[in-house]
Amino acid sequence: MIHSPDTSENAYHYGVIARAIAAIDAADTPLSLEALAGEVGMSAAHFQRVFSSWAGVSPKRYQQYLTLGHAKTLLRDRFTTLEAALSTGLSGTGRLHDLFVRWEAMSPGEFATGGAGLEISWGWFDSPFGRVVVMGTDRGICGVAFAAELGEEAALADLRARWPAAQFSENPDALRPWVLAAFGMDAGRDPAPLYLMGAPFQIKVWEALLHLPEGQVTTYGEIAKAVGSPKAVRAVGTAVGRNPIGYLIPCHRVLRKSGELGGYHWGLPMKRAMLGYEAARAEVL
Repeated sequence: MIHSPDTSENAYHYGVIARAIAAIDAADTPLSLEALAGEVGMSAAHFQRVFSSWAGVSPKRYQQYLTLGHAKTLLRDRFTTLEAALSTGLSGTGRLHDLFVRWEAMSPGEFATGGAGLEISWGWFDSPFGRVVVMGTDRGICGVAFAAELGEEAALADLRARWPAAQFSENPDALRPWVLAAFGMDAGRDPAPLYLMGAPFQIKVWEALLHLPEGQVTTYGEIAKAVGSPKAVRAVGTAVGRNPIGYLIPCHRVLRKSGELGGYHWGLPMKRAMLGYEAARAEVL
């Protein structure tokens, strides 16, 4: 669950957290509460309240989640082989499934048309990671892009370019029930459907990611094995990078074999924030 039902407050909190993460990244050693608060222009007490409301843990504890050492610990202690989950048909206790998200995929023929004949609604929403543009057809959410690093104009253009022949209309009201359910802001709603729109191999990779439980990670190589193409690590990396449904298809949980975070389409600071957020949730739940 998101820590507060007030989504505008969560978006504001993420702005503070993003600046704090930037300060942590720039420092050679862990920063004190007072130093971090000074970086974002707050008193130590106010910053502690804002940070803990968003993350559920203290800034000191959260800094531990952002280190390379923690990433390596995740690989050692919280690593999941996707092959086992896929072969048994189990999806674990991942956030997506707890929040009643289901998915289906478009046909290869539909993908080849570039979205011709599709009517895609879009709208801007607040999320735990700042402003997010969400797109969807009558069959479900097909796009989620975060604007904190790219900016709103670039995030919107990025998604629109994926289906150049589709018809787009701004209609946030049509998407709001799905968005609230998908981000855990209204768990009592009907399931939030995802509509995976991509090439067949991309969809196989994205479906594999949907079996990865929250708080656990995997590698590009393990995904390649799970989808039956163990030598296609580079192609898997491309498919992960082309995931159009950020966070809901959890490509942020894919690390390099070394434990390094690797890249992230919506910005590496965003990936770090998502992994830290989920690690904190796993600790406090």
